Formats: sequence, C-alpha cells, structure tokens
Amino acid sequence: MKNTSHIRVRFAPSPTGFLHIGGLRTALFNYLFARHNNGVFVLRIEDTDRTRYVEGAIENLISILNWCGLEYDEGPYLDENGKIYQKGDFGPYIQSQRTEIYKKYAEELLKKGVAYRCFCTPQRLEELRKTQLINKQPPMYDRFCRNLSQKESDKRAKNEPFTIRLKMPDEEIIFNDIIRGEVRFDGKLIDDQVLLKSDGFPTYHLANVVDDHLMQISHVIRGEEWLSSTPKHVVLYRYFGWEAPKFAHLPLLLNPDRSKLSKRSGDVSVEDFKNEGYLPEAIINYVALLGWSTEDSQQFFTKEELIQKFSLERCSDSSAIFDRQKLLWMNSEYVRKTDTEKLFLFAKPFLEKAGFKNIDEQKEYIKKLIEAEKERIKLLKDIPYLIEYFLKEDSEIVYNENAVKKYLSTEQQKIILSQILEELKKIENFDKTTLEIKIREFCQKNGYKTSDVFHPIRVAVSGRKEGIGLFDLLELLGKERVINRIKRVISR
Repeated sequence: MKNTSHIRVRFAPSPTGFLHIGGLRTALFNYLFARHNNGVFVLRIEDTDRTRYVEGAIENLISILNWCGLEYDEGPYLDENGKIYQKGDFGPYIQSQRTEIYKKYAEELLKKGVAYRCFCTPQRLEELRKTQLINKQPPMYDRFCRNLSQKESDKRAKNEPFTIRLKMPDEEIIFNDIIRGEVRFDGKLIDDQVLLKSDGFPTYHLANVVDDHLMQISHVIRGEEWLSSTPKHVVLYRYFGWEAPKFAHLPLLLNPDRSKLSKRSGDVSVEDFKNEGYLPEAIINYVALLGWSTEDSQQFFTKEELIQKFSLERCSDSSAIFDRQKLLWMNSEYVRKTDTEKLFLFAKPFLEKAGFKNIDEQKEYIKKLIEAEKERIKLLKDIPYLIEYFLKEDSEIVYNENAVKKYLSTEQQKIILSQILEELKKIENFDKTTLEIKIREFCQKNGYKTSDVFHPIRVAVSGRKEGIGLFDLLELLGKERVINRIKRVISR
C-alpha cells in the first residue's frame, strides 16, 4: 500500500568513503522523524563531484544502513548479488544518472535572467582568490561575467567553456529553521554560486534543490555545516517558483576537547565501530542522544521508543560531544542485555578472524562461554581473547609471565597443585557447586588460605590471573582438561 503521508524526508550522502558517524546521525534523525510521522524516508546518492567519488562506497553505505536497521522506503537497494537496483516513484536516486534533468533546470534559470554564464578560467579565479586573501577579503567571485550582454554571452558560449552561476540578490535572506528559529543572511556577502560546471555536472546546490522539489521532500534535516548554504537554496526555490521545504539543521559533533569530529581525525566511520565490535543497537541508541533528548533525560531506548518519542523540537542547537568512553560503556550495557544466541551470531566473524575452526559445531559450548563472560565483554572483539583458553588445545595455552612468576614459581605452589590434583581426580560430579565445596574443604583441612590455592589453580588451567569465577571456569573446562593442564604445569 502506498504511503499517503505528506511527510517525506531524505538522507543524501556523497559516496566519498565510509559513512561517518555524523552522517549516521543525520540518517537516523531523518528515519526517526519519518517513522514518527508515518512518513517516507528516501535514500538519495549525491555523487556529482566525480573527483571525490570512491568505488564501492554506495554499496558499503547501503550495507551499513541495513546493519544499523535503518530501513528506507525509496532509493537504491542491493539485490542478493550485491547489485544496485532502484525502488520508488522518483528515481533514479543517484544524481550522476540525472544530469540531463539538472541541465534543463539550469537553462530555465538562464532564460529567466536569474543565472548567468561565467567564462572565467580556473587560472583567473585562483589569482582572484590569492589577491583577496592577501587583502584580507573573504574569497568569493567578483561577478566579473554577471553583466555580460545576452548577445556576447551567447556568442562566447559557442566556442568557450563556461559554468552557470546563480545571481544572488543584494538583500537580506530570511528563513525559519525548526531547531534554530529565524535565521538571517546578507545576500551581498554570499557568492554567486556555480550551479552547473563546465563538464555539464551540477554542483550540490542545484542538484539538491531540484531533486528535493521533484521528490516532494517536505523537510530537509541535515547538519549545521549546510546552514550557510541554505540562503542559496532559498533563493533557488524562489527563482523556480517552488515552495521550499522546512529546514532543520542539526548541531555540530565535537570531540571531548571541543575540536570538530571529522573524517580526517580517523576512527569515526561506522565501519570502524562495527569492526571494533560495537552492537548496532548500542550505536543507534548513543547517536540518537547526540543533539536530542527527552524531557526526563532517558538514556536507553529501543528503536520503537526512539520512533515514538522523537521530535525535531527536542533537538538542541548547541554542539554535541561525541564521547567514545560513554559509547563504550553503553555498548557493554547492551552486551549484557543481548540474548546469547544473538551475541553468538555477532561474535562468529570475530572468532573466525581469530583463527578458530568448527565454530558452528561448538555453538552450544561457545554460547555457554559467552554467557559466562558477559560481564567482562565491552566489545565483540574482546570475545576471542576472553574465551580462547577454553577453545585451544592444552598444549596451545599461552601463560602470562607475571602470573606464572607470582603463582606457579615456588616449591610450595607446586606442592599445593600436586595435592589439589589428587583431590580433583576424586570428584565425580565436576559441577561448580561440588567443586567449590571440595576445594574449600581442602583449604581448611590443610590450613591453606583460599588465595594460596585458588590462584595457582586458575593460572595452571587458563594461563591467566584474572577471569570468570574459578568454579565456573573449572566446570566449563571439564574434569579431563583441568587435570591434564595441572599435570602439564607440575611437570614443567
């Protein structure tokens, strides 16, 4: 059934690499706004800047949105073979395939006299920019070609390359922003923006406005960095005689030191966080709190709760701090709350990458190990290390040097291990309850402190001095392996 809501929003990234965490925030807020209002969420690819295009970026973007659970209603999709296909009434949704549409609208602006051809060479424009910087002037086009006669412009267009520029009016441009209220710009200080480049490709500004109109976008929700471009877009809507959508500009994302969070600072792509072992639900929950909050300052949300409670009016106009430590904490909380079956599926690629074989055959055992380690898992990438001594052969166990030095190096510790080995051999029900009773009885009977016994056993069977409860550890390893490992340590 076709959605008849008048609410239509879009996420319109450029395929210049991996999806940045700020881009995910924009996609998420558009998604939540659409779903809250029973509207339509569109994915559109703005790839007209061919110099920055990265092969495979569109496919990666779609797969990351799918991984995050941000289902869109129209736009490019991937079939089971990883090929792109279009879905929706206004496609194609990839701008490089729509260049003839933009040319037509650029020509319309020329005919109306609200745009003009610019024949300035790149060399002249570079010299102009250098001179303006030397004179401490803002670098912008000096409107050199703005007043060429129609006759001269038409004549030169036959033989010379040209761009098409927007005629910005010398007046105050005012628009309303849902998050920021009334916003004002002085048109005299805004560049005559290039709309169509000499290679026939549109710039962001023309393609963006034309597509938002043709795709019937009702609300443009995007980052604050686009706020200064909005007066150009407002003017374009006016020149075309179209109704402008409502605008909402989300606050900047900053690092804790208040520097701007950018792609150049590294490790801020969603792909990076996925590869580190963050859960998609944790990322979505945390990113939702970057510039938005509820009246009661709720911290944890299901996706359904986010949809129900989201509104643009609750978005802040102040910069939001991206705190990796808080995200890490939130992820560990989500790990604890996540069903072990689901955690196993998430952990599987990390176990495979670590070189473990026959993972599916050991699924039920690995699930028990994950359940036992849940309190200590912060990231999915932690899981192979935390459980590796359960899955490795006895001869493959790596012993921590400090742990060995502290708990396995004296003659007394060797005697204790030899004694406890004989006790363990006698235990028939090798479950944690029985093990705890028997080992504590052993300590009491022989006058040992529990720490004198517990630590050597742990290091002998795991190679480490920290981990899950000792009796859980022994039960999960099983009698045969516990005895074999203690024997190996004594013989060494």
